[in-house]
Amino acid sequence: MEHILIDSDVILDMLLDRHPFSTSSTEIFMLCEKGKIKGYTTPVIISNVYYILRKTYSKNDVRYGINRILEILAIAQISKEVILEALHSDFTDFEDALQNFSAIKHGEVTIIITRNIKDYQKSTLAVLTPEMYLKQN
Repeated sequence: MEHILIDSDVILDMLLDRHPFSTSSTEIFMLCEKGKIKGYTTPVIISNVYYILRKTYSKNDVRYGINRILEILAIAQISKEVILEALHSDFTDFEDALQNFSAIKHGEVTIIITRNIKDYQKSTLAVLTPEMYLKQN
């Protein structure tokens, strides 16, 4: 079974039904829910998603959405070691560096799913959009 890290833009595409991206993002989540792939996210991604959703939706609605995500995805941890690796890496975006090194440190994650491929150019993992991932599988 493949293990993937799902970035915040993909989660938000699904939750906010942002067309045309929501279709493929939802398909990724359905594969995770059915146990065909193992999906992960990080605490930073959850925090970012909460913050963005809270601008538009009630606290209860946001909690429901986050709880639903956590029923489907596991959490890849961000340790001090991950933070230091991200801080001293060649990544231009610190947040993306955190996601990358969290996925690497996890040990089983081999793919990052994001629409923001350009910020992951320094990653040693495969970095694919939801559409690219679905086409190859």
